[in-house]
Amino acid sequence: MLVAKSNYIRKLILESDESGLTRIDLSDIPGGPSIFEKTAKFCYGVNFEITVHNVAVLRCAAEFLQMTDQYCENNLAGRTEEFLTQVAFFTLTGAVTVLKSCRHLLPYADDINVVKRCVEAVSAKACSEANFPSRSPPNWWTEELALLDIDFFARVIDAMKQRSAKALTVAAALITYTERALRDLVRDHTGNGIRSSDPGDSDSRSKQRKLLEAIVDQFPSEKAAFPIHFLCCLLRCAIYLRASAACKTELEKRISAILEHVTVDNLLVLSFTYDGERLYDLESVRRIISGFVEKENGNAVFTTAEFKEPCSAAMQRVVKTVDAYLSEIAAYGDLSISKFNGIATLIPKSARKIDDDLYRAVDIYLKVRYVIRYYYYYHSASFY
Repeated sequence: MLVAKSNYIRKLILESDESGLTRIDLSDIPGGPSIFEKTAKFCYGVNFEITVHNVAVLRCAAEFLQMTDQYCENNLAGRTEEFLTQVAFFTLTGAVTVLKSCRHLLPYADDINVVKRCVEAVSAKACSEANFPSRSPPNWWTEELALLDIDFFARVIDAMKQRSAKALTVAAALITYTERALRDLVRDHTGNGIRSSDPGDSDSRSKQRKLLEAIVDQFPSEKAAFPIHFLCCLLRCAIYLRASAACKTELEKRISAILEHVTVDNLLVLSFTYDGERLYDLESVRRIISGFVEKENGNAVFTTAEFKEPCSAAMQRVVKTVDAYLSEIAAYGDLSISKFNGIATLIPKSARKIDDDLYRAVDIYLKVRYVIRYYYYYHSASFY
């Protein structure tokens, strides 16, 4: 029965010296011995259950053993194809489960287009659920996609974009995936439990860095697709993980594009190490504010050479937030005057209607330095 249904085994026997054939090597069969046992049961009419968990590996094994309808009617390849189209791909959960199972079946699953068809089914179901939710909560489908590894997830996102999925739909999937894959770094904004100030190049940090870079690569082109607090958290992760310059630059540009929605807390997230005790170099914050100011200047309308239109509401909100932010970081002794001034002077003088918040930040900065100097002077004098 094996010979009747498997052309692979049939050829091995026909091409061998029958008197010397005592063993057939099937060590390369997808799924190993347990799956071969199921294919043998199929050949001899022994019932077993085809499920979303084993259909992909059975389909690959059927291809490997050449158990197609070309050699025998109602063969295993046809049975698994029928299950895929009529059962597995009928629901998003089923299609995701099959796609997940393909992770250890490469390149077989790719060669026979199982992965491609899974991706198409998942993307179609995800887009449908995003537009017409069939259950609660409405974004349940994003949790399903978050179960995939990053390579398959990226393929699904690409397929959704090709289906003209809305930017907010793609963003919803990326946010959920990020919060699941980088939970310790993103969801816990305070960084509790993360005490290492130097991520180094450990395997764990390297994997997280590559994962973050891959996620950012999948961002939709629309700059305002993500909430600013999410972008700030991702940029903090990128700084901590020492992600590529391209990754950090992309995040900085997106934050800069919607900076009018920023809060002081958002900027503080970008400014401190996860232990909350030290400041980063603040270059990212400076570039973000500078990019926003350049954009505003580019959008400014001049009615005459002498008269400039009043600052936009967006600029006024950013000015107020930046000055309040300077007050928050002014108390930290490791903040140099050049970095303090570098951020403060990014805001055009004409944009500040009232200087009270800036004066307050300067006052805090000077008082803290005076106290520190007095402390060291007093203790040094006492020692001598």
